[in-house]
Amino acid sequence: MSVESLILDAKKAILEEQHRRLQTLREEGRWEDVLQQLPATLSCAADVLQHSLGMLQTMAGQQPLTDRSDRSAPPA
Repeated sequence: MSVESLILDAKKAILEEQHRRLQTLREEGRWEDVLQQLPATLSCAADVLQHSLGMLQTMAGQQPLTDRSDRSAPPA
């Protein structure tokens, strides 16, 4: 489980950096850049949440949910 924790920590650090960039752009009034940065920040946040959920499900002994954003394969 320690590898999973390290991965989660790395993802959280990336999210924090994305959020910092977004806040800086907002404070500078660079709204077009904010709108371009926002999807990346939200994607990072979603990734952290998905990874956290998978870890919780693993700890609870449940089968982790598949990534619902991957529409390439139909559910089994």
